[in-house]
Amino acid sequence: MASRMLRRLPSRAHGIFSHRSFSSPAHPIPVTLFPGDGIGPEISDSVKQVFTAADVPIEWDEQYVGKKIDSRTQSFLTWENLESMKKNKYGLKGPMATPIGKGFRSLNLTLRKELNLYANVRPCFSLPGYKTKYDNVDLVTIRENTEGEYSGLEHVVVKGVVESLKIITRHASLRVAEHAFRYAKEHGRERVSAIHKANIMQKTDGLFLKCCKEVSEKYPEIKYEEVVIDNCCVMLVQDPSLFDVLVMPNLYGDIISDLCAGLIGGLGLTPSCNVGEGGIVLAEAVHGSAPDIVGENKANPTALLLSGVTLLRHMDLEDKADRIQEAVFKTIAEGKYRTWDLGGKSTTTDFTKAICDHL
Repeated sequence: MASRMLRRLPSRAHGIFSHRSFSSPAHPIPVTLFPGDGIGPEISDSVKQVFTAADVPIEWDEQYVGKKIDSRTQSFLTWENLESMKKNKYGLKGPMATPIGKGFRSLNLTLRKELNLYANVRPCFSLPGYKTKYDNVDLVTIRENTEGEYSGLEHVVVKGVVESLKIITRHASLRVAEHAFRYAKEHGRERVSAIHKANIMQKTDGLFLKCCKEVSEKYPEIKYEEVVIDNCCVMLVQDPSLFDVLVMPNLYGDIISDLCAGLIGGLGLTPSCNVGEGGIVLAEAVHGSAPDIVGENKANPTALLLSGVTLLRHMDLEDKADRIQEAVFKTIAEGKYRTWDLGGKSTTTDFTKAICDHL
């Protein structure tokens, strides 16, 4: 099965976010790098080492969040952080932590809102040579990234009663549905499943489904189906091969994409990429900042590395992306150098060096 997956990956996982170009630019391309919190700087250093070993023509523009709230963003993210992304268009982000229940605007939410990162695209595929309970996972979740329950509109109605607004718009729903179907067509996917709870939230999720159905009519070659989210969860854990591309509103996408990551070994192996209007692309590691292992040289940089691979494909650096992805896959498949979360005893340093050696 592993060898079959390895042969199959180039047509699916290998081509994720591909723009089908193989030339390298004459001058380094500026890329914004948010090392992030906790283990973020450690795994960011791993990415920089691997990219250097692969001769990737990138010039990193490192950005660090502020230590106090920036009044212009109402977040620890500074205006300069956002301007760097708007200028460079391409970015890579390590894990960022927002204090829970402290009244601060989420760092990730701020980035999505301010940069209009409307779609989160997260491929989920079984890695050759790394055994989990499932051997046949090969799907993609596409999550609307700007509204829904994550609109950030909450208020106290009366003492003891709070209200949170779920916003669904035709514009955002059509936009993410179009992205999902276009992605499916460009990557040889056969089915798009719209995930919803319209049987309960008839107005909001009903509008989302209506928009997905409308877009589906433009792509008759792609099968379209609608699946209630609770049914979707059951189907995923019973047989992930039932799905291909899943498109859904914000909150459902957050939950389902993490569930899918669990099918293939966890968030530490899962790449993620946010796509915005105007050509802005921000790839990211979606796992936590792991403050309990900071400085212990235990962190697994795989998720950030594979997210970096997706970024390289958006930058038309296919050859570099191919080499790095193959080196990561070989290192994990061989099993000699694996970090503790993958069942091994290797340090971040040793794991990174092994990947570089495969380059």
